[in-house]
Amino acid sequence: MTDIVAPRILIGAPASGGGKTTFTCGLLHALVRRGLKAAACKCGPDYIDPMFHSEVIGAFSRNLDLFFSSEEQVRRLVADSALHSDITVIEGVMGYYDGIAVSDMASAWDVARATDAPAVLVIDGRGRARSIAAEVAGFARFREDSRVAGVVLNRVSPMLYPRLKSLIEDETGIAVYGYLPVLDDCSLESRHLGLVTAAEVDDLRGKLDRLAAVMEETVDIDGLVGLAAGAPALGSSDWQGADPIGLDRPVRVGVARDDAFCFYYVDALRLLGHLGAELVEFSPLADSSLPDGISGLYIGGGYPELHADELSANASMRASIAQAVRAGMPTIAECGGFMYLHDALENADGEAFEQVGVVSGTSFKTSKLSRFGYVTLTASCDGMLASEGGQLRAHEFHYWDSQNPGDSFVAEKPQSSRTWTCGFSTSVLYAGYPHLYLPGSPQAAARFVRSCAAYGNEAQLPPASRP
Repeated sequence: MTDIVAPRILIGAPASGGGKTTFTCGLLHALVRRGLKAAACKCGPDYIDPMFHSEVIGAFSRNLDLFFSSEEQVRRLVADSALHSDITVIEGVMGYYDGIAVSDMASAWDVARATDAPAVLVIDGRGRARSIAAEVAGFARFREDSRVAGVVLNRVSPMLYPRLKSLIEDETGIAVYGYLPVLDDCSLESRHLGLVTAAEVDDLRGKLDRLAAVMEETVDIDGLVGLAAGAPALGSSDWQGADPIGLDRPVRVGVARDDAFCFYYVDALRLLGHLGAELVEFSPLADSSLPDGISGLYIGGGYPELHADELSANASMRASIAQAVRAGMPTIAECGGFMYLHDALENADGEAFEQVGVVSGTSFKTSKLSRFGYVTLTASCDGMLASEGGQLRAHEFHYWDSQNPGDSFVAEKPQSSRTWTCGFSTSVLYAGYPHLYLPGSPQAAARFVRSCAAYGNEAQLPPASRP
């Protein structure tokens, strides 16, 4: 096995809201402006930050998640990113050591450790003096293998920075790679738990240009590139975990993609393509019907509740999807996609609008996050993605709930005794609130593609029952 040279760096922070995304996007943009090929990754299950990364680098950004994936697969994903890039920038999640429950499992530190990546922490310098050195020392020494190789200071004045830099380096021995002054017009952090995607940020390109220009003056970008270059080589980049199915003919799978449905793990889509699916995008908002010749349907998450009226108004698309699902077309509908399949969906004002109508009941607004976080799904019956007793790892994040959430799986939170039933599973359907990470369960992805191939080879499967 040939080792892959993979310059890489992880950007973390002591807590959420500390400036990770702003600094990461600014660094990526500065690297691109220098003519470097930058790859981007995001720790954890978040969909939003990779969208920002992709807008910056003009290429996909992928998720690295040690709940969904093994350490070996995560290393292989980073190696794959390195194949066509000069440097990979990994954005952390939450606080540096914050993982599942109160553990450090699947934390940014866990990913840095698993991938042998040097970590640089973004430290808030507002109202700080000598205590900032204590914070840096604490993070650097909290674990023997902390991976903390440097810090950058956020919201610090040019006059104070040299003194803080000397203080931190003298007291801790940890290098300081620069600072960001207060840049209110460039912040990307204030997004109300992700309700604004990259495409919705006003003048995103202008903000990135201003941010990168400032960082060229205030951040030791050469030093960060050198730090990344010192990361050890990685092994194989073969991350898929499954061989192509060897289909007789291409299997076309329709993928809903527009402002209402935009939450997809890029490696899930790439895995489906690797297995033999030809992905055909369509818009439930704008198109009148499903694409011709498809044998499968994937409706991911997003914000259908923000477009409930528009989705309802597109009656021909709703009818097209209802006819396909009822005819037995293999379908994955996650979270937002699941909401869309209901009889009705409430918008943010609590007004209900008619939707596809293959799941009975209404998806309704609640006042808080419902069943938030990682889950392991155990199938209660044989289905398209898993046989009875089979397990899938997934993630939930939704403020809307359902009058009819399903009972085909038992969901269990990690490091917890809490369980509940959820989701619908038949031989041709997965529909439920949990988002799946298919690369972590490549056998489920293969079962889906095989189901699509079988549907394409049949004139018509028996009509599916209504959940």
